[in-house]
Amino acid sequence: MPRIKNTKIQTSSPLLLLRQIRDVMAQAADAQARLDQVVTIIARGFSSEVCSVYLLRAGDILELYASQGLKKSSVHLTRLQVGQGLVGSIAASAAPLNLADAQSHPKFEYRPETGEEIYNSFVGVPILQGGKAIGVLVVQGKAAREYSPDQVEVLQTVAMVLSELAMSGQFVDRQEIATATGGLVAQQLAGVRLAPGMAKAVAVLHQPQLVITQYVSADPDHEKERFEKALRSLQESFDHYIQSSGLSEDDEHRQIIETYLLFTQDRGWIARINEAVVSGLTAEAAVRKVQEELQARMSQMASPYIKERIQDLEDLSNHLLQALLGKPVVPKPHDLPESFILVARSIGPAELLDYDHKRLKGLILEEGSITSHTAVIARAMDIPALAKVEKATTVIRPGDTVILDAEGNQVYVRPSPEIELAMNRHIDQYAVRAAEYEGLRDAPAVTRDGVRISLNVNAGLFVDSKSVLQAGVDGIGLYRTELPYMTSPTFPDVETQAALYASMYAQLPGKRVIFRSFDIGGDKKVPYLHAGEEENPAMGWRATRIGLDRPGILRTQFRALINASAGQPLWVMFPFIAQLSEFDAAKHLLEQELETAETRPSSLKVGLMLEIPSILWQLDALMQHADFVSIGSNDLMQFLFACDRGAAHMADAYDTLSPVMLRVVHEVVSKAQGHNVEVSFCGEMARRPLDALALLGVGIRSLSVSASGIGPLKAMIRSLTLSELTDYLHYLLQSNEPTVRHWLAAYAKDHGIVV
Repeated sequence: MPRIKNTKIQTSSPLLLLRQIRDVMAQAADAQARLDQVVTIIARGFSSEVCSVYLLRAGDILELYASQGLKKSSVHLTRLQVGQGLVGSIAASAAPLNLADAQSHPKFEYRPETGEEIYNSFVGVPILQGGKAIGVLVVQGKAAREYSPDQVEVLQTVAMVLSELAMSGQFVDRQEIATATGGLVAQQLAGVRLAPGMAKAVAVLHQPQLVITQYVSADPDHEKERFEKALRSLQESFDHYIQSSGLSEDDEHRQIIETYLLFTQDRGWIARINEAVVSGLTAEAAVRKVQEELQARMSQMASPYIKERIQDLEDLSNHLLQALLGKPVVPKPHDLPESFILVARSIGPAELLDYDHKRLKGLILEEGSITSHTAVIARAMDIPALAKVEKATTVIRPGDTVILDAEGNQVYVRPSPEIELAMNRHIDQYAVRAAEYEGLRDAPAVTRDGVRISLNVNAGLFVDSKSVLQAGVDGIGLYRTELPYMTSPTFPDVETQAALYASMYAQLPGKRVIFRSFDIGGDKKVPYLHAGEEENPAMGWRATRIGLDRPGILRTQFRALINASAGQPLWVMFPFIAQLSEFDAAKHLLEQELETAETRPSSLKVGLMLEIPSILWQLDALMQHADFVSIGSNDLMQFLFACDRGAAHMADAYDTLSPVMLRVVHEVVSKAQGHNVEVSFCGEMARRPLDALALLGVGIRSLSVSASGIGPLKAMIRSLTLSELTDYLHYLLQSNEPTVRHWLAAYAKDHGIVV
């Protein structure tokens, strides 16, 4: 039968149609009764004989839930598999289907109980949620006529509003909907440990799914103005960033922002949103509608490029929704649960610090690596954290119960009662182990053969004074002074810094605190310091390099440290030193401030972090100038092995227990002993008992780790006979294998060493 454009069948005003549906949905009537009214309104509005709603059930089943025009006895009786018949095809493709002669279509499937054989024209659209079909809305008529594109658009708009009703749980249980769409079922995800521990709490998404509470507008003109204002604001922010960033035209970051800017100027995309607004949706509902349709259409394509563009469009739409809904990226404290696990694709150190560390119980990332600065902050906050958890932000939804097992590198999302019970037992066992470590609180960190090991805590904004004050802990081996810089919109003045540093002395009377001068810049960006974009920020303008180029900044910090010490010992450590001249220059600035200070420390010790390989060839001269040195393995190893520590795909490129790294540590210890210079180790490697065992074997006698690492290290140290280990490590140093981990683990097991 030939197709004829529908020139006679008229659709009532889309806005009137939506308002009628909104009024029905707002009634206190039974949910089924309201849905029955809705299909009647739609059939009347389309001047068609039939309107039906199918909803998705578990097992990929589409059930007829309401119909005007089909036999009433078929409601809740007629069921189709996704992919079966015309309705099933719409659900499978998440795309509309518009036919003048439905019965001639190869996918048409006759269901005698419905009485639909007398109807020819057919138009169906998916009811979408998260880009997936959770139902199908169908209009049918006796006349063999194809519905116009405008009518299909109206039906899609109606389906957008119906998705709210479909997801309410009044028809199909939310859990069943989620099971059917692959959404809210229990899930188990794997990841890579950033920080150890276990936690159970509700999920909070770093860039949460924005909840739309009003779908139908009363004033389309006002909604168009709201959309245009939000779009202009977004375009201006992108344009300002490009103009002020100083990025070169071929810079990848700039190209991404320019792509986003081009998206915001796409006439087709803007027109589709405006059409949805004119049809009666609010600006935010219109943005979401177009987002859902594009996501559904593009997700059917296999091209990786297309899939990346889906993510770009999602990010762009979320920016617009944030502007329209007035929602910040980081929720306000009163909007957060009392305890929560944070879920993000990626997150920077400063962003992580925006969250209340007392409520934050864990961190789950899709990206990241164990030596990233975000991982360092997570360990400083003493929270379990996993990275490289694929699809975490897709599978985990705000408010979900999540069990984060960083000990087993697993995440349990919406766990079943059986899984939750089992994991609760594991959490209890972890708490027992923590209690055992607490039992070592008053025990010194001394080996079986009487060698005392200096244990220290790495700290920044968060200082667990209880851990630092326990027996066998000497103090703060690394106080990261840059963390306050990263949380401030302006450069902290002398008084602000001095008050913070003085609080360290007050909290830890009689304990040593080693203050590392700021390590800002590079990949630790601060808003008041603009260095432009760097191709390799980890090896760029950062830390002491900034301080020597801008001596006023470094001298301000030195002044604050001297004022805070006020008659107490002051230990200062310079990071990122590539050559002896840089160390001497920084030390000279410190001595200049000391000469003019009104109050002075009782003593001054100056050292540096060994993290740039070039300094290893200046050790003899360096040891004559420094009072102490501390090995920072995170940067040192990424430079030694040419592996970006922030690149997730390079996380397994080398092992920390490489003989190469152990030889470097052994060489530093040997040079330092000849000059009576203390060597400590403050990198992440020191936190893992087996790795720390190797460090002790090559001569390290001072370790600095996050507070939660003290207990496991004490247990290891007190089970160790160091003289035997030293001989074995000297043997392992001769190995040319990539790692000696398996040999050292076997040694620990054979000798009863707790690792």
